[in-house]
Amino acid sequence: MSLANKIQHLGSVTRRRPDDPGRLVADRVALCAVFATHGFIFASWAVRVPAIKEQAGASSAALGLALLGLSAGAVATMLVAGALCRRFGSPRVAVISCALLSVTLLLPALAHSAITLGLALLGFGAAYGALNVAMNSMAVDLVAALRRPVMPGFHAAWSFGGLAGAGLGGLLAPHLSPVRDLLLIALADLLITALAGPTLLTSLPRRPASATRQDRPAAAGERASAWRRTLGTGRAVGVFGLIALCAAYDEGAIGDWGALHLRQDLGAGVGLAAAGYAAFALAEATGRLSGTSLLEHLGRTRVLVLGGLTACAGMLVASLAPDVWLALAGFAVTGLGLANLFPAAIARAGLLAGSDGVALTSLLGYSGFLLGPPAIGFLAGEFGLRVGLTTLAFLALTAAVIARISDSGDDRERLAEGGNGP
Repeated sequence: MSLANKIQHLGSVTRRRPDDPGRLVADRVALCAVFATHGFIFASWAVRVPAIKEQAGASSAALGLALLGLSAGAVATMLVAGALCRRFGSPRVAVISCALLSVTLLLPALAHSAITLGLALLGFGAAYGALNVAMNSMAVDLVAALRRPVMPGFHAAWSFGGLAGAGLGGLLAPHLSPVRDLLLIALADLLITALAGPTLLTSLPRRPASATRQDRPAAAGERASAWRRTLGTGRAVGVFGLIALCAAYDEGAIGDWGALHLRQDLGAGVGLAAAGYAAFALAEATGRLSGTSLLEHLGRTRVLVLGGLTACAGMLVASLAPDVWLALAGFAVTGLGLANLFPAAIARAGLLAGSDGVALTSLLGYSGFLLGPPAIGFLAGEFGLRVGLTTLAFLALTAAVIARISDSGDDRERLAEGGNGP
């Protein structure tokens, strides 16, 4: 064999097909690293909020206003991230925004006033929102390529990344200033981005367009049919967005109010009160590890309905239990129930409408995450914290009801097949 033929043969061997199993495994590992990084960065910031608040000299009210910068930045980029993913490709948007998220993580630690903190969080939130949409869009591509409902696995990586970030942050906080702490985290995350980025940019499979272009103009009947399909897809995406909103609403409220409930209503010590959210988060992460198997065996609708009912029961126990240990068990059951609601909803929305579906569902979910804590605060002030937390059970029940009534009947996990049925 001549040298030219050898080179040609080597090129044909190294250029793997988009559906090559080895390639898909590499893509899946790299994308899991990005999900874990996203969760790790956010948790690393969250555990340093008290120190950064003190450094900036911000009152609680001023901190609340500054935190609006984080929300505003995230919402703003979620509104345009779908278009950016279509224009430049989800892998490119994800890699760039992951690098930006690592860099902007350091900005809040450099702030010395509430105003500069708000501006820093605006940039941090923008990168956070863009990465959220882009990495979920890539995950939807892999769900379609693998023909398996693997989305919960990516969200499990996010959950475990968040747990690791919170744990490491708690260890470093007594010994390092926020600047040094977050600088180390940022450098580590940039390294992960550099390692995962080339795989995602060169190997991630692209999904084909949902509709093929035709040379001849569409007839009036065809245009009307296309419009009806678009309208139906929009309604379906909205349904899954509402499910994501209910799940994120509950998760945000538990994170902010769970520990206070255990301490104020049940007399738990500081350490035991903190264990409430830890039990919820660990159960949620563990539940997501089994999400793919549940979706394959039970189907999407059954997983959503059973998950909502389980979370409803768990939250009723957590909010009404007379004993702290029973309440902890209730939080854990709630975590198991909510575990796969958001991943299943966002995967289906992405398969239906691509990056735009992911962006809308992420936006609705994030809105629920923001609305939950203040809504519970208002209810707690009027009726007591126990009553306020019971409303989370009804949100979980609402998610189950929405999933059940929106099911078209064929529930044997068309998600795993990359299908676009309702």
